[in-house]
Amino acid sequence: MPRVSLAFFVVGAVCGLLGMIWGTYMGASEEFSARDAHAHLNLLGWVTLSLMGTFYALAGSARPKLLSWVNFVLSSLGVPLFVAFLVSLQTGAPNMTVGWAGVLMVISGMATFIAAIVMVFLRKPATN
Repeated sequence: MPRVSLAFFVVGAVCGLLGMIWGTYMGASEEFSARDAHAHLNLLGWVTLSLMGTFYALAGSARPKLLSWVNFVLSSLGVPLFVAFLVSLQTGAPNMTVGWAGVLMVISGMATFIAAIVMVFLRKPATN
């Protein structure tokens, strides 16, 4: 398995664990004001990063190596910035610099992922 896939899985699993702990706390305290940030931590962090790691593992040697690492850096840094921005929105003190940085990094991470998919599609012969 490529190291980039393992990197995606490590960060994704950490996001999943943090999401579980955060969700447990919200449920126990019955304080759900951060539910949007919690959902994005789970969906962007745990699910999306894990799916990206799976894709790169399945792509094998057709994986664009540099682009996959760019995708990892943008996505793994963008998720916590974006989640922090959502929390700051809920507290009424939004940090727009962090917010835009997170939003742009997450969107750029998805764009690089789409570019990687297209490159793999063009490089790898289809199997039936």
